[in-house]
Amino acid sequence: MRQTFQASRRKALQLFASAPLLPLSSALGSSSLLLSACGGSDSVAAPVVPATATSVKFNGMAAPATVAERAAAYTAATIDIGYSDGSKKTAQALAYQALYRTGDVLSSPTGGSFVAGGYYYPDGVTPMIDTSGATSKQFVSDCPDGTSLIKLASPTVPGISGNTVFLVTQFEYKSVNAAGASMYGVLPSPVGIATLSQDKTTGALAAKQYFNVPTDSVHGLWITCAGSISPWNTHLSSEEYEPDAWTAASNAQFKAFSLNTFGSETAANPYHYGHVPEVTVHADGTGSIKKHYGMGRISRELVQVMPDQRTVLMGDDATSGGIFMFVADIAGNLASGTLYAAKLTQTSADDAADGGAFTLGWIKLGQANSVEIKALADSLKASDIIDVRTTDPLDATFTRINFGNGVQWVKILPGMQKAAAFLETRRYAAVMGATLEMTKYEGVSVNVKDKKAYLGVSAIRDTMETAKPVNFAKDDIRLKKIAAGATYEAVLGTDAGIGSDWVPKSMMVPTALLGKDIAKDADGNTADVNSIANTDNVKYSEAMRTLFIGEDSGAHLNNFVWAYNVDTKEKARLLSVPAGAECVCLTPVDDMNGFAYVFSGFQHAGDWAFTSPAQDDLKAAVKANWGLMERSAVGYISGIPKLG
Repeated sequence: MRQTFQASRRKALQLFASAPLLPLSSALGSSSLLLSACGGSDSVAAPVVPATATSVKFNGMAAPATVAERAAAYTAATIDIGYSDGSKKTAQALAYQALYRTGDVLSSPTGGSFVAGGYYYPDGVTPMIDTSGATSKQFVSDCPDGTSLIKLASPTVPGISGNTVFLVTQFEYKSVNAAGASMYGVLPSPVGIATLSQDKTTGALAAKQYFNVPTDSVHGLWITCAGSISPWNTHLSSEEYEPDAWTAASNAQFKAFSLNTFGSETAANPYHYGHVPEVTVHADGTGSIKKHYGMGRISRELVQVMPDQRTVLMGDDATSGGIFMFVADIAGNLASGTLYAAKLTQTSADDAADGGAFTLGWIKLGQANSVEIKALADSLKASDIIDVRTTDPLDATFTRINFGNGVQWVKILPGMQKAAAFLETRRYAAVMGATLEMTKYEGVSVNVKDKKAYLGVSAIRDTMETAKPVNFAKDDIRLKKIAAGATYEAVLGTDAGIGSDWVPKSMMVPTALLGKDIAKDADGNTADVNSIANTDNVKYSEAMRTLFIGEDSGAHLNNFVWAYNVDTKEKARLLSVPAGAECVCLTPVDDMNGFAYVFSGFQHAGDWAFTSPAQDDLKAAVKANWGLMERSAVGYISGIPKLG
């Protein structure tokens, strides 16, 4: 074929050489503009304005069926694109592009190299070593999570041929060590900044450098889950399942975290965790971090800042969790403000099977700044702030509250209201009358044009059920159990007393966003694969009018990323992650230097029970691709145009 091609090419060149010379415009298939530029006409035609993409429609794919599909980050979804001139392109293929795998070694902007997703001591440079296996090696996370794509005005990273952009990714935990023992929550979570080169013609992204952010200034990080980008261009992180300060001294997980991080089981202070870390990217590809102590201490999945740059909604991924809101004193600055918790009133019938409907009122918990709450965290123990009993003390000064999967009796000690509000936030909110009955309230996002927020509730169970499994203290929420969960749509409005136009007023579940439990099928699914199960990440695209939803479901063998159009109310399956993995890193980007993306990754591939020989084949394929809970990928769905 090479010889045939070369001969044909020579013949074509000979014919071209003997042909009459054509105008340059004819050789290029050009317009009259080129002809007039050569003096062919006195009139100048208007330049042709290329059509721009104005709309997209996602066409979902079937659930993966083969071992190869189920063992990969896989998409067969397509997209229809509408253009400003009325034309359309249909069934344009989407693709998944991995930027890096955890464990990849990338050069550092400060010299040397870093391991992507590698564990380092809080100094940011000393590797943490796993000595449990036959060969000692650095701990590497298989669990990336919150991600933000950031553009700076004047980046100074040398050697980048395309546009320089930065991807901040936090790593939630390490699943298991080399010996197979759980490492959940016993290592300080890393945060990495990848310098990406964006091709100026195609928009394709490539990871070029990596920087591990030092966290010693904030006492290290605890189980960083999902994240979001702030309107002022920083990465807002999270610290999920805040360690219970009342029981931390006897908690094996927290003691192991303290030992691994600081060399002593008693060195770590539980009140230093459960806050909002904020990462600032620097022009040279490095970064720095601080924690906001004045936003309440909860099992925070992520925060969503509203367009006023003051109002912040926060996910509380817990059983007996609440809906919390923070309103900053100054726009664009989370250092001080007022904390609120919601009181829900159910407006739908008891035992509603559709997720129910609610109105929301708001209870003020307190006003504070980060500096004063940090000082309280440094100096106080739980026993200085509260008294907690697990059996009824028969004392009217105690309040019976929901806590976790059971109840407690709590008394706030004299003069400790502010400390309790910001360091024992869920207990204090319950005492103050807020609804602490949400279960697995995880992601939150905002639709600015329609003034709506989306709240991902991974499972409707326990404290949310009508028939509650234990005698919980409150009963504001009375719903039929849906283990597959739901995504709520909340209407936002003005509250003059709070001083915000972005306050949730009511919420319900759109039909397409309701999970559907089923009897276990042949693949082990206990939720309908054609319905969304166990919503985790939710991120909304203003340009695409689309809510993107990522699953964290043991009810699906493969978890999926979905696209839900808020106008047509249709959903489409876009991506399947490897069997047993959770969808993470979900971040739509409407415009980055003229290109659009949907970032997505996965964690803990292979984390499911194998019940059949067919699944043993799948286990082997996942192991070959990623190891079993060893490595993962951070990447994006490509093929999506910038609109407008």
